Amino acid sequence: MSAPGRRLAELTGLTPLAATTACPEPADVYAHLRARFGPIAPVELTPADPQRQRTAINAWLVLDYDHILQVTRREQLYSRNPANWRALAEGLVPPDSPLLPMMGPRDNGYFRDGHEHRRLIDPITEALDGIDQIAMLDAVRARCQQLIAGFASNGKADLMSGYAAPIPMLAVTDLFGLSPADNTALQRAITALIGSGADSQDGDRALNALLTRIINARRAAPANDLTTRFLHHPDLHTDYEVQQSMVITVVAGWETTTNWITQTLRHMLTDPRFAGQLRHGRLGVDDALDEMLWANPPMANMPARYALDDHELGGHLITRGDPLILGLAAANHDPRARTGNPRLDTGNRAHLAFSAGHHACPAKIPARLIARTAVDTALRLLPAMQLAIPPEDIPYEPSPWARRPAVLPVRFSTPPRT
Repeated sequence: MSAPGRRLAELTGLTPLAATTACPEPADVYAHLRARFGPIAPVELTPADPQRQRTAINAWLVLDYDHILQVTRREQLYSRNPANWRALAEGLVPPDSPLLPMMGPRDNGYFRDGHEHRRLIDPITEALDGIDQIAMLDAVRARCQQLIAGFASNGKADLMSGYAAPIPMLAVTDLFGLSPADNTALQRAITALIGSGADSQDGDRALNALLTRIINARRAAPANDLTTRFLHHPDLHTDYEVQQSMVITVVAGWETTTNWITQTLRHMLTDPRFAGQLRHGRLGVDDALDEMLWANPPMANMPARYALDDHELGGHLITRGDPLILGLAAANHDPRARTGNPRLDTGNRAHLAFSAGHHACPAKIPARLIARTAVDTALRLLPAMQLAIPPEDIPYEPSPWARRPAVLPVRFSTPPRT
């Protein structure tokens, strides 16, 4: 099937977007799509359901490095506001759609353009810029050491649930004054939301309820945290804007940093060359983290931009209201972005892991601080850890957007360092 000249809604038999993450080798799927369609490929977000009289919901997946830069830098043609999503406006996306927690309207800077984007993103940027990095570093390092000490005597651990996931969540709960007792519920809610499965809206509601509770608590008793700061920020006009600004910060702060840590540790456990370079100091921790941002970015596919006019892109007819998904993982494998020579590519941070343009992630510095500390501490305190299952048996959380190991079981052949 050839897509050029055909409208998105007319295309059938498309590859599901989730197939790019729920597969052994995502690069192979991206390569297949690129060979078949070029730099822009039509994909299926949700399948048709004839029994419920629902049509398939499709999108364009942008696979090419240069085309992603075009889309992210042309705000006058590509909007972040889901109000411009034709399928949503026409009622083709049902109210219970699992897509809505990730693609539906929210009152925060992620889903706005121009002045409204700047108004709603500025409180987040200011809050992140104001983080005491030394205090955060000390707190994260102490928690890494505490978590490892908690499982050190067992001779085995799940580095996902027991290490990589709790560390960013503890940092997030500290920032917003959330209770550590809510960590498990928060992780479960965000995993469901990002998963875009049958429980995605349940996860969204659970997250909103947790954040509403802390908003009400901080209105009654202000504290030195980001919740209080958001409540009193002049650019956030309603409680819903406060809540939804917290949503994007909490979700992005936990999900992406957890993925970054987990994928770096997974690669260290499954690639002898990578592990040898990292453990023997030939590859710095920051270089290792950068390698993962290229190879396995925390968000593989980033939703979404919406076309504001009919135009041609990558040989395809893009019509007004079409959604475009940024294939960050696909674009990072573009040979024009890297030489393929590890010596030359080390230190190259031109990846698209944090997206690009006005909507690039504003949390790169604290995310790197957390990820670097977690990986470095694991290297120092768990020098002899080995993967406890074959690499091909590592399961992944279901999600069309991210590729995160669901578990990362390891064993220790010698007692960990203390």
